[in-house]
Amino acid sequence: MTSQDILNHATKLASYNVLIQVVFRVQTFVLNAFTLRYISKEVIGVVNVRLTLLYTTVVFLAREAFRRACLSGSNERNWTQVINLLWITVPLGVVCSLLLSWIWLQLLEVPDPRHIPHYEIGVMAFGLSAVVELLAEPFWVVAQAHLFIKLKVIAESVSATVRSILTVVSVVLFPQWGLYIFAFVQLVYTGVLVLCYVIYFTKFLKSPESQKKSFPFSRLTDFLPKFPKNQPALDWKLSLLTWSFFKQSFLKQVLTEGERYVMTFLNVLNFGDQGVYDVVNNLGSLVARFLFLPIEESFYIFFVKVLERGKSAKQQPQEDVNMAAAVLESLIKLALLMGLTITIFGYAFSQLALDIYGGSVLSSGSGPSLLRCYCMYVLLLAINGVTECFTFAVMSKEEVDRYNFVMLALSLTFLSLSYFLISVLGSVGFILANCLNMGLRISHSIYYIYRYFRDSIHRPLEGLRLSPSLILVYIFSAVVTTFSEVVFCCDKGWLYRLIHILIGALCFLAVFTTIFFTETKLISFAKTRLFPRYLKKDT
Repeated sequence: MTSQDILNHATKLASYNVLIQVVFRVQTFVLNAFTLRYISKEVIGVVNVRLTLLYTTVVFLAREAFRRACLSGSNERNWTQVINLLWITVPLGVVCSLLLSWIWLQLLEVPDPRHIPHYEIGVMAFGLSAVVELLAEPFWVVAQAHLFIKLKVIAESVSATVRSILTVVSVVLFPQWGLYIFAFVQLVYTGVLVLCYVIYFTKFLKSPESQKKSFPFSRLTDFLPKFPKNQPALDWKLSLLTWSFFKQSFLKQVLTEGERYVMTFLNVLNFGDQGVYDVVNNLGSLVARFLFLPIEESFYIFFVKVLERGKSAKQQPQEDVNMAAAVLESLIKLALLMGLTITIFGYAFSQLALDIYGGSVLSSGSGPSLLRCYCMYVLLLAINGVTECFTFAVMSKEEVDRYNFVMLALSLTFLSLSYFLISVLGSVGFILANCLNMGLRISHSIYYIYRYFRDSIHRPLEGLRLSPSLILVYIFSAVVTTFSEVVFCCDKGWLYRLIHILIGALCFLAVFTTIFFTETKLISFAKTRLFPRYLKKDT
């Protein structure tokens, strides 16, 4: 498979991943707005912060390192050894689930059962659901390695839809059940997710297509662990790489969910404030999650397939380096433009968005300030996603190990800053601590990319430069929309709100037009490299 073929698959995968995130985030977005009218914000805080943190921590710690390691390297894999390694995620998940569930029940503050009953059932259900989801891990890795693009879309969309329908019906009919509803729905969600993968591969293995593709599995039982007689059960080189990623994944999880750990373990916000913070956080991350994360996941696969881990740019095939550098530069430019656009327009429309979404409960108090800060954080989130995507794909095992110490220092700094800033600034302190943490991670990745391409002719970091005319248009849009918010928004009625929206739309059109005419390299890359198939169809 050529570099262009891999790029085409990665682009298609990114598109489908964006679709998944759109469906999932829109459902979550609507679901939060709906449940706020039936369930107290304290219950929302317990479910979306406390219990969801338990679930995501178990899943991330048990599988993230295995995913990164098993998708690294060439297409020539000993799949028996890979499958054996992947099944370690299940017992590891059981251990993490039991340990963390005990901490959640015995060491953390337990909600008042008069207001939030059945907390123990919720903890056990969310811990069990994490283990259930890990059963799909061998199927997920095989699907990603063989670029089964639609499978992930179908599985996650179906399971998310089932979860949304069950939540809405249960909340309307049985609001008094409280955490019982979310515990039951969470178990159903992970069960349906695993079932989708099993059904898909059961049908695929019986189809002629599996023979045409020389698929390395012939029966569903091939996805179970085996102990061959003439070779080791595990690839020890891959196992050591997994261990390196595991140490890094623990630190990355602390950095990713740091504010939730601070809220959970240090009790700096009550459950009601945690619920409001989570709703604002979900609203602020809506675009970031369904655009940036799919791009990061999909192009990580592209980079690990095109470039060989641990080798410099001069030691790689130059055709592959040319392709990787062009893709990286365009992705950096794309992330920068999307992040800047969200930051500028999000700042001026934060209060209006919160008022429409949740009324005065969200649009008054610290809500608008929190969302404005989050919009600035999105810019850093976008750039970090792309730069770390590349660095993690090409780092050698030794470099990954060294970076673990950097992550440890960042984790300690972030937690200390979070605790200090929240005591001074409230929940806004979480976002500012995240901004500093993300800025340090971006600095490390940019320096690594600079050293990687230093001896070559490629300069992918040029993607961070903007044309002067585009900078002026961004500044003009920021000033005009901020002034418009002060004059027309948000307590003067819908006519003034519509005027504010119209002014924002005109400024956005000016930004988009300027991008089209000034960032010609990005536009040309999209036409010639990312979407050549569609252009050929048109011609």
